Amino acid sequence: MSTLPSDPPAATPSAQARNPLHGVTLEAMVTALSAHYGWAGLGERIPVRCFTHDPSVASSLKFLRKTPWAREKVEGLYLFMLREIRRRG
Repeated sequence: MSTLPSDPPAATPSAQARNPLHGVTLEAMVTALSAHYGWAGLGERIPVRCFTHDPSVASSLKFLRKTPWAREKVEGLYLFMLREIRRRG
């Protein structure tokens, strides 16, 4: 009798409730960051070509979906922006 590995337990709703990125799409993050900082400001904070040379949401998404380290930087900056907005609040 063979046993199949069980699936990892699904994240409980209460665990996801504390995750500020839960339910936020990459497109929503890029759009919010570009609106808050502007493309020039975004390119200064995360110096990647998709933000500094002819930037657009579409080109940024294409790059970020293929590049995990850049996506992590965008997620980190998005969380920083949210904290900054709450502090001013």
